[in-house]
Amino acid sequence: MAHPLYVAFIWHQHQPLYKSSAQGEYRLPWVRLHGTKDYLDLVLLLERYPKLHQTVNLVPSLIMQIEDYAAGTAFDPYLKLALQPAENLDYSQREFVIENFFDANRHTLIDPHPRYAELYTQRHHQGKNWCLANWEVQDYSDLLAWHNLAWIDPLFWDDPEIADWLKRGRGFNLSDRQRIYSKQRQILSRIIPQHRKMQENGQLEITTTPYTHPILPLLADAYSGQVAVPKMVLPNHRFQWAEDIPRHLSKAKQMYRDRFGCDPKGLWPSEQSVSPVILPYVAEQGFQWLCSDEAVLGWTLNHIFHRDGSGNLEKPEVLYRPYRLETPQGNLAIVFRDHRLSDLIGFTYSALEPRRAATDLVGHLEAIHRSLKSRHSGGSEQPSLVTIALDGENCWESYVQDGKPFLEYLYRIFSEHPNLELVTVSEFLAQFPPTETLPAEKLHSGSWVDGSFTTWIGDRAKNRAWDLLTAARQTLANHPEATEENNAEAWEALYAAEGSDWFWWFGEGHTSSHDALFDQLFREHLATLYTALNEGVPLEVRSPVEDHLNKREHRPQSFIHPVIDGNGDEQNWERAGCIEIGGAKGNMHRSSLVQRLWYGVDHLSFIYG
Repeated sequence: MAHPLYVAFIWHQHQPLYKSSAQGEYRLPWVRLHGTKDYLDLVLLLERYPKLHQTVNLVPSLIMQIEDYAAGTAFDPYLKLALQPAENLDYSQREFVIENFFDANRHTLIDPHPRYAELYTQRHHQGKNWCLANWEVQDYSDLLAWHNLAWIDPLFWDDPEIADWLKRGRGFNLSDRQRIYSKQRQILSRIIPQHRKMQENGQLEITTTPYTHPILPLLADAYSGQVAVPKMVLPNHRFQWAEDIPRHLSKAKQMYRDRFGCDPKGLWPSEQSVSPVILPYVAEQGFQWLCSDEAVLGWTLNHIFHRDGSGNLEKPEVLYRPYRLETPQGNLAIVFRDHRLSDLIGFTYSALEPRRAATDLVGHLEAIHRSLKSRHSGGSEQPSLVTIALDGENCWESYVQDGKPFLEYLYRIFSEHPNLELVTVSEFLAQFPPTETLPAEKLHSGSWVDGSFTTWIGDRAKNRAWDLLTAARQTLANHPEATEENNAEAWEALYAAEGSDWFWWFGEGHTSSHDALFDQLFREHLATLYTALNEGVPLEVRSPVEDHLNKREHRPQSFIHPVIDGNGDEQNWERAGCIEIGGAKGNMHRSSLVQRLWYGVDHLSFIYG
């Protein structure tokens, strides 16, 4: 029997816990803004193509925050400013607005809106001080409105109120901004019900992630980082609390059951991180399958994935199939994503014309189908599954109209294609259970980043954070009377601190304008744990994990696609690597004409500026 090529898209929807344990207030607006731009529209657009089935992963910590905003109980500093009269802004608030309310992709979220672009150009070319000296109250009021309005997805632009705001462009008042906030809440309130509806209709499969997005292998043993990197420099103290794994899994499962009326079948392990030790816990909780990255499969099989000049695998049958993992608690299936195809959507196709990008992806899938058929020409063709799994929110910010034209072209092609079929992972596994077994004890311990854990452990700052977490976890263990029932505050603070996101931003590898705030949030969770146990907060918890003022040089964070137009817009290079050249490293360095070098790559070129 000739099978089509089955394709499973898995969209991972996640934001870290921005709610301060100490203050009870959200510190950053990204759940609210991404909630109006990226979560609901993705599935509403899919709903227009009922033949196409996909998988969406909703992280529990994201669900909690979406629900808080939808209920009107979550407020962040950005929202508070947007909801107050612009004439009441004091100097520091005006400064904050100028510095932070252009946090959006210039080319896709700012430039398409003339008034927003006008204000951005003034800030970019004239500088903050000029804006502080020359802007009128109306300029601030318009910027407060546009920072929220620009993040509303184009799928909702036919709403009469939204259409009116977009057409008007300027002259926004407090009432307008309050109405924009109400529109945000309306969109946010639809996210979870829409996902449930589409799962019950069979078009979606919703999966989950450990409660606060911790890396389970590192909870079991932080020293497992040495599996991929034997000479890794490890923290001074060994975090080894495997008992926290079932807590994160059971809390995620209960949250899922409460919202979707059934148990989850699939698990997206945080950062696609797996190891042999976590598998029995996953199986014991009743999960049926999980996903990881091709790098983990390659390490497990001692297999190098070679690709031809077009980027297609030379031995596609190794990757494009599910595998069985046998544990004493039951069998699990595991699928491994095609890293390159996932990255093309995540980092490359945004720079292409949407029709060309959609056609290119389909062309790769057609090539995979032909290759698999040729390798089974004797008539023993096995059904194959290509897994494309990636962040379902951040990549769209670089696409024209938030990716809507790209996805529409892609979905139209898929709907009519005779040899490509979009399925959920569980649909495929129900029809074609895995026939190949991976010895569970030989599963590689690693993540989607190079098959290792170096993004979260191994340098000075990351290791210091692990030592702080280890001390806090031991303090909680020293209080056996503090159970989750009678001291939920301490346990919730622990779970929050165990999330992967803090370690992502510490030290080498990634940086942002909010590094110091992420550092503070991590330590606030630890401080809350100590306070809830009536313990003094250690001095080291009160001090930043690292010096953020001097954290300037860094390696590229991802592929980049700068617009080379001679204007020197740093937004073009925000994910690039950075090297300080002159005048930036202290008194003993002579100043030079070139102060800073930005560099990075796309899938074709090395770029610097």
